[in-house]
Order: sequence, then C-alpha cells, then structure tokens
Amino acid sequence: KRGLAMMPIKFGMSFTAKFMNQASALVHVYTDGTVLVSHGGTEMGQGLHTKMCQIAASELGVPLSQVFVSETATDKCANTHPTAASVGADLNGFAVQDACKQITSRLEKYRHKDAKMAFKDIAMAAWLDRVDLSAHGFYKTPDLGFDFNSGEGRAFHYHAYGVCACEVEVDILSGDFTTLRVDILHDVGDSLNPAVDIGQVEGGFVQGLGLFTLEEMVWLKNGQLFTRGPSTYKIPTANDIPIDFRVRLFEDAPNRRTIYSSKGVGEPPLNLAISVPLAIKDAIASARKDNGLEGAFRIDTPLTCERIRLACGDPIMRQYAPTDILAKGSW
Repeated sequence: KRGLAMMPIKFGMSFTAKFMNQASALVHVYTDGTVLVSHGGTEMGQGLHTKMCQIAASELGVPLSQVFVSETATDKCANTHPTAASVGADLNGFAVQDACKQITSRLEKYRHKDAKMAFKDIAMAAWLDRVDLSAHGFYKTPDLGFDFNSGEGRAFHYHAYGVCACEVEVDILSGDFTTLRVDILHDVGDSLNPAVDIGQVEGGFVQGLGLFTLEEMVWLKNGQLFTRGPSTYKIPTANDIPIDFRVRLFEDAPNRRTIYSSKGVGEPPLNLAISVPLAIKDAIASARKDNGLEGAFRIDTPLTCERIRLACGDPIMRQYAPTDILAKGSW
C-alpha cells in the first residue's frame, strides 16, 4: 500500500530562556593579511565555522581563503551558551560581525589613502601606526521577553517556515516501508550558504525520520536498557533516505531581523519528518479498509515495523491479537 501526507511547520527561533540569547567573538587580523576568528559556537558538522568565516571575510573585504577559525574554547570566548535552538549562526554571526566592524572602522583611514592597497598592506600600515588589530564582539538578541504566566510578550525573535510532501510504500505483510519521494520547501531567509543549508534540511529530515519511525528505547523488566547499541537501537542508514529526495530553499524572503537577512536551520526541518509516519498511517488506513476496518485508529511513535504490522488488522493478525492492540514501547 502507498500513502501520502503533507506537513507544514512554523518554528520559533530563540532560546526561551532570555539570558541564553547572547554570544561573543574574538577576531585577530595579522600583518600578513590573514584573519583568525574565535566564536562561542560549537562546530558539530553543521557548517557553523564556514558561515562565521564567510561573515568575517565579507565584513573585512578579504578572500575566504585568508580567514581561519579556531576551535571553540572558553579562554577565547568566555561564558558561552549551548550551540542549540538552531540559532548558532544568528548569535555568533552577529558577534563576529561586531568584532569585524570595530576593526574595519580602525582601518578606514588607511583604506582611504589608497583604494588599491592590499589588505595585508593595510594591516601592516595600521600595525606600524600602533593600531589594535584585534577586537571582541558581542551580541544579544533584542526585543525578547515572554511571561509564561500571563502569556504576553515576545518569546521568539522570528519564525522559520517549511512544508513537506511525502510518499511511502508499506509492505503490509511485514510492516516494512520505503520512503519513495519527499519534496521539501524550506525558509532560510537569504541563505548564508545554500549548500550548507540544503544539507542541514536533508540531514534534519532524515534524523527526524529516524526519531519517528526507527529509534526506540526499550527497557528490560529488571530496568536494564536493552537498546543500548547499534545491534538493537536502529538509526537511519543510506537505505532509509528517501529514494527521490527533493529539497528547495524558499527564495526572495529576506529576514531583516538577523545576520545578512538569513534564518537559522537545523531543528525546523526535523519536524517536517512527521509527514513520514502520517503517510504510513495513510497507507495503513487503506489496508484496514480492505480488511473491513474503517474510522479513526491510533498509532504511536516510533512507528516501527512491528507497530505498522499490528495496525493493519488483517485476518492473519486477527488470529493472534485484537485489531486495536498496541505494541509496548517507551513513548
């Protein structure tokens, strides 16, 4: 059986704890024209360092190849906050920009002397003139403040939007399924790096697919965790990625509230994967209809092969279990 579902999202972008919406950066310009950037965000494969280098290169007017980044450390940027809530590029990007603008303002008079002067010559001239070529940048998200008791105020700096259509094929005899096609349109404002952001959308979706259909915590009666390794705890693999996976970034939608009119990405597209269990449920509903079962029915996540098979309610299953049986699980 095949199933189809769509899922829109509206995701609030900020830490709900107001004090966490801040970041710092430290930028050094060297006399050979190279730049070293330190910021409070943690690179975990999401391309944060790449975006920070791009911002520094743009602000200082140097090639990206001349900008380097040091790994996050509290002796460079103290009192950092978690790189989370999909706002790592927002917060740290503004902090890097702030530091670079300070340095740029100090170098302005040297640029005016000769518009064709290379950046390394500008840096050397400033250094010989005893100008500080280092700067500490800081940013805090403005206009935030939400009262959870009254429900008043601004909880998020802005929202990210997206929509996903998903088609699946379910083997009703085994409960196995294949994600045939996924189409995603996601809003990242004016993307800082489209290649990175598309990768984040794809990765976030597949991570969500695992969350909603594969990954399950199972404990034994003695309280021991049974699914504590890759042999029992299943994460998405190459075989679980949609066969036809189409991702497009929403165009001409600048977000004036954040760095270079961009929007954060990471967690929002994960939620688009809710379309996968909903598409599976659509296929299950068709199977149940063939077996004389109509109307609403319950599914739990993760929607594993076991749960899919039990929900189909066919004559084979009826010999051993009622049609409304639910597999035990952790959710």
